Amino acid sequence: MNVYVDTSGLFALMVHNDYMHVRARENFAYFATHNVHLVTSSFVIVETIALMQRRIGLAPVHDFNAKILPLCEIVWVEDKWYARGMQRLFAGNNRNVSLVDCLGFEIMDSLEIVYAFAFDRHFEENGFTIAAFHELDNFS
Repeated sequence: MNVYVDTSGLFALMVHNDYMHVRARENFAYFATHNVHLVTSSFVIVETIALMQRRIGLAPVHDFNAKILPLCEIVWVEDKWYARGMQRLFAGNNRNVSLVDCLGFEIMDSLEIVYAFAFDRHFEENGFTIAAFHELDNFS
């Protein structure tokens, strides 16, 4: 199974006092024991690192870079991916959905990924399924 990894999932995983931290850890433990293939974008990495650096410091950024990123396939954003994300952003005409999310939706569509490790309702609003630990045994 392939799961797209979003900033909201990664941040909750790395920040112990985040209200979704326990759920994020349970999801990530499930992913590890069930050989789930994790995919993310370079934009998610930049967004996650910037958020973590600002809110909790550089030591967790180091841990994230050393321990979590090696577990993910990274789609590096180049001009074609960027253009697709921007096209989706403008087509959606919703100022509350970020370019980072729109790019994620494009990657998910292109790679036929239906599940997201995210706590962002925009994924469900765009037709994707949030990977929930207690429901994952039903995924295939």
